[in-house]
Amino acid sequence: MQPGHLPAQWKIKKMRIFRVIKIFYVVLRFGLDEFLLAHERTRWLQTVLNVVLFARNTSAPRAVRLRLALENLGPIFVKFGQMLSTRRDLMPLDIADELAKLQDRVPPFPSAQAVAVLETTYQKTLGEVFRSFDETPIASASVAQVHFAVLPDGREVAVKILRPGIVHVIEHDLALLDICAGLMERWWADGKRLKPKLVVAEFEKYLHDELDLMREAACASQLKRNFAKSDLLLVPEMYWDWCDTNVIVMERMHGIPISQMDALRAANINISKLASDGVEIFYMQVFRDGFFHADMHPGNIQVAADGRYIALDFGIMGTLNDTDKNYLAQNFIAFFNRDYKRVAEVHIESGWVPAHTRVDELEAAIRAVCEPIFDRPLRDVSFGKVLLRLFQTSRRFGVEIQPQLVLLQKTLLNIEGLGLQLDPELDLWKTAKPWLERWMSEQVGWRGFLRSLKEEAPRYATLLPQIPRLLHERLNENPVAKYEAALLDFAVQQRKRNFWLMVIACAAVIATGWLLLHV
Repeated sequence: MQPGHLPAQWKIKKMRIFRVIKIFYVVLRFGLDEFLLAHERTRWLQTVLNVVLFARNTSAPRAVRLRLALENLGPIFVKFGQMLSTRRDLMPLDIADELAKLQDRVPPFPSAQAVAVLETTYQKTLGEVFRSFDETPIASASVAQVHFAVLPDGREVAVKILRPGIVHVIEHDLALLDICAGLMERWWADGKRLKPKLVVAEFEKYLHDELDLMREAACASQLKRNFAKSDLLLVPEMYWDWCDTNVIVMERMHGIPISQMDALRAANINISKLASDGVEIFYMQVFRDGFFHADMHPGNIQVAADGRYIALDFGIMGTLNDTDKNYLAQNFIAFFNRDYKRVAEVHIESGWVPAHTRVDELEAAIRAVCEPIFDRPLRDVSFGKVLLRLFQTSRRFGVEIQPQLVLLQKTLLNIEGLGLQLDPELDLWKTAKPWLERWMSEQVGWRGFLRSLKEEAPRYATLLPQIPRLLHERLNENPVAKYEAALLDFAVQQRKRNFWLMVIACAAVIATGWLLLHV
């Protein structure tokens, strides 16, 4: 072992131990045991804790205490709270309303630190970089915060600055998550099926991507190109001369936060159309482009005066390959057509369930879960019950988690939550079905054939001129010589096989004789 390696390992372990201690401390300090020990079987333990920790102050509402605790614990916990805030159908309203403050109102880091980061990055004073810079952040999130500024040429911009020291905090939290995932895989009955370590690894990959703001700027640029001809979504332009790994400068967008329903109505925005447009944008990103915004909570979405969506914060973007897109599209279309047998078949074909699964049994289970939610608006669907039934079904049939789809599932939950807030009457299925059917016809019909032909044309242009030469080389080969070489090789292999069969037979005879002599 190299000198200094053991102390370094011990230092890391010690920091993780302190992190675990801090988590327990925060849970107890803010009275989150109220959530963890609410069951009647464990309520007595909560009473004991209240007596032992009589000095703590838990007079604030439970939702406020939960938000403060998540803020105190750091970015991963804040992101968890952001996701919960979009699911008002699953969370009590007081908690969902309070957690919504985590979307863009996390306590900011000091402005002096922001200025120091900028001046270190540009190796210039702030006045040399910007004509003006507002030191009061306009938005503050778990990983970065945003300030408004004006470039020397007069362009209005938003400046996103990475939180100092955030990398180390996230790495320690991810290490703890990995340890917990390993314990789950080892000790929990569903651990191997749910693949928590792979899920954490996928989450870790995207979180590290989020910490590189140059990567975020590149993702924003790609998304802007994808929707360049669309009248549904606006994406800010990135100003590359001012971008770096911990600072990006982008076009300042003017819009209304999508959570401010009264302001949207006052601006005469068609809320129903806004909800259906959001569903269409999601499916375009996933199935048309295979490249989607995977952090679509309300804090990252605004609405322009003309009713178009404005996307912000591109730190977490998901990707899907053609195989995943194809299987997902087949699943969705079969689901929309209530063809539960096809849904079951696609699950088996894709390897998402074991190959020995009976189609008819899986079909019946899927029908029992999905049939009750059709032809009903979002407000009448209990997603809590649906998710519980889906989890029970997946356990019964050994459905394996697909780590590459975790971000998509998270985004779909966000989209459903957003749709529920905008238009409770929205029928997700009817909105999505025509678009998906059109997309599938373009993929597998004659349009798909022509598109594939066009994509492969450069390769064909390279290969076609080589065909005469390849044919000539093939015709000049001596087939008789090749046949004789193959026969010779077969004969050699046969002799080797016969030799070993003879050895085995002799050994068997000797062993039999020995047994007869000693019985």
